[in-house]
Amino acid sequence: MDLKFEVCNLCKRDLYSLDFVVNRFFMKLFRTSDISVINYCREMFHFDLPSAILKKRAEKFDSALLK
Repeated sequence: MDLKFEVCNLCKRDLYSLDFVVNRFFMKLFRTSDISVINYCREMFHFDLPSAILKKRAEKFDSALLK
């Protein structure tokens, strides 16, 4: 599934790359490689992955067009 975001199209590979950067940031910040710990920390800080944010924005844009 490709998401159209503002001026560029992002494929799944691009979204995974963006998510990887965020996960690596949290891994270095909290000095852990356990992804469950990273996911928990992101939840506690209300820090969504870029893929989730872009998906929400695309859905919001699509719903605005349907009104």
